[in-house]
Amino acid sequence: MLDATMIQKCADPSLTPAIVEQFVQRAGSSDPLAVTVKAGGRLILVPKAKTPDEAMELIRQYVGQAVVRVGITQVPAGVGVKDVSELKSDLVHACENLRLGTGMFAKVVRIVAKWYGNPTDGQVFPQIFEDAVYAWKTGEFEGVSVFRAEDPGVSVKMIVPPVVEQDLDTDTDTDTDTDTDTDAAPASSTLKESENSGRVGAAEMRIDLSRIGAK
Repeated sequence: MLDATMIQKCADPSLTPAIVEQFVQRAGSSDPLAVTVKAGGRLILVPKAKTPDEAMELIRQYVGQAVVRVGITQVPAGVGVKDVSELKSDLVHACENLRLGTGMFAKVVRIVAKWYGNPTDGQVFPQIFEDAVYAWKTGEFEGVSVFRAEDPGVSVKMIVPPVVEQDLDTDTDTDTDTDTDTDAAPASSTLKESENSGRVGAAEMRIDLSRIGAK
């Protein structure tokens, strides 16, 4: 689905290739034309798009009435759009979808990292990634709508080993902006504030996520 050339060309440069791969595996789809629609927490069955035009027709049909996720990153369609006529076919082009999705996910990571106090404690970093994936799927983190929230602007450099974990059923069971019932709650809701150890200013924060998946 993803290769090194595509990641280098299309993905947000603040995310390493390993992080991009893991993000897509955990929260995305293998189909660039995948359109997932949910309303009231329930999945709406829609025809499988076979062409970009068919995918865009589905997107335009449901945006504004339901939560619509699109493409390999399952990016939320319609964010910042006032009219469906403003929706661009870039959503269903793999490279542009990856560019848009990873850019938005990088912002979500910065929002989560800020909540943790932009820590330098390496033990917290894997949980930042986990909470960022949760926030991407649900659209919220600690009561904040992550897709509409202001970007904290602190550069976060995330580093992981090249081996990534496979997440099951990402193609058909991706949660959306309004769905929070099928995911486990983020660890931020149970962690004490004392874990927000160490802060950095505007300098780049290098995050070692090598402990992701560790028990």
